[in-house]
Amino acid sequence: MSQSILIVEDEIKLANLLADYFKQTDYQPHLIHHGDEVISWIKAHQPQAILLDIMLPGKNGIDLCKEIRQFSNIPILMVTAKVEEIDRLLGLELGADDYICKPFSPREVVARVKAVLRRGQIIENKDDTLQLDEHRFIVSFHQREVGLTAVEFQLLKPLAAKPERIFTREQLMQNMYSDHRIVNYRTIDSHIKKLRKKLADISEGKDWIQSVYGTGYRLLL
Repeated sequence: MSQSILIVEDEIKLANLLADYFKQTDYQPHLIHHGDEVISWIKAHQPQAILLDIMLPGKNGIDLCKEIRQFSNIPILMVTAKVEEIDRLLGLELGADDYICKPFSPREVVARVKAVLRRGQIIENKDDTLQLDEHRFIVSFHQREVGLTAVEFQLLKPLAAKPERIFTREQLMQNMYSDHRIVNYRTIDSHIKKLRKKLADISEGKDWIQSVYGTGYRLLL
């Protein structure tokens, strides 16, 4: 059975082009060109993934993403025409699963959607993911476990909750310290280094945490 993909894009030619590429790879695309029509359609049809442009007539993509996240965890890939917009989107903590910048190759978009859907399937298989014990500050993988400090645990928690999503250092900092103290980036990087070693020790050397140049970190699957 083909998977349903919602494409929310007001550039009709571009939307139709993307739809053609998705059809060729056995997906079932549905097109919406106006932001005000999105929420009711999603609630009625529950697509497997949403490709969501930011600039739309009616409700914009940012507001739509926030609203969707109030009732659904459907994978959302945000689309923007501005490279610098990506940093702002990350800072808003919208809960999107990926960000794509125009201009793009339709093949790349299809590949990114496939990757997000595949990621969701891996997460459903708990044996292939890190397991966090909040009561004991322990992380385990394939029945091997290691203890973390409170700060390390709070650093890992958002990364593990949303694998592959990029978190800025500021976002991680806010999660690590409940008193909102000011720490520099080197402190974050130092904790990441220690955390990487502990995770590698329980997973045959796997490097779980990837540095994203100029932005922050994400957890790999």
